[in-house]
Amino acid sequence: MNDEEFREQLRREGQARFRAMPWRDDTRPYYVLVSELMLQQTQVSRVIPKFQAFIERFPNVQALARASLADVLVAWQGLGYNRRAKYLHEAAKLIVDRHGGEFPAAEAELLALPGVGANTTGAIQAYAFNHPSVFIETNVRTVYIHHFFGDEQAVADYAIRERLTATLDYAQPRQFYWALMDYGAWLKASGVRNAARSRHYRKQSPLEGSVRQVRGRIVAVLADAAQLDRAEVAALTGPDERFTPALEGLLRDGLVAEQDGRLYLTK
Repeated sequence: MNDEEFREQLRREGQARFRAMPWRDDTRPYYVLVSELMLQQTQVSRVIPKFQAFIERFPNVQALARASLADVLVAWQGLGYNRRAKYLHEAAKLIVDRHGGEFPAAEAELLALPGVGANTTGAIQAYAFNHPSVFIETNVRTVYIHHFFGDEQAVADYAIRERLTATLDYAQPRQFYWALMDYGAWLKASGVRNAARSRHYRKQSPLEGSVRQVRGRIVAVLADAAQLDRAEVAALTGPDERFTPALEGLLRDGLVAEQDGRLYLTK
């Protein structure tokens, strides 16, 4: 398959597999930022209702910046990986403080936002600004390994990046990446399991039995209570040897605070 044949097939697949999402209906940069951080390690079907509730509570970057971290963590409940909520909150405050509430479009300025790496920067540029950036994530890898790398193992991202650069629709990058995302998701649902053939593949650790699981329980308990002492939080999360490392991690990350022996979500 040559580059033009691939682009034509991707156009067809994009039309056939298109998935409606609120951040596609409205591509303002704030919506794209919120969706991209929510979508990290979380399925689209779980993100859509949480995104809608989050936007209803924090309709713009100014509203999010004004909110307390505790309020943001409460709105984030159910998504896991609560550090993403903290990064999003810090990014909103930086956009308001440094950019006067105007969302930056330049690569260097996007990379300076907490929680925004190179791939998230590329996604924001493509989806929010229709800029022909080059970025790689799991669905991109799925599509390109499937079409261009045969049975090759340990496919490097630089090799995928070369094919992506050659086949990118520079006139309509937003629609191009939407098609990639939807086609990649469909391939995986259809049984194409080639993620492990990427040199950069890292299997996500299971939630069950992890310290991360107890971190989530602690945050959920404190989201429902103003302040509790350690014993009360431990009792409500259930007896578990992971409690202390989970709590200490939350305190270290600034998601939970402690004063006079009382724990609470950071204000």
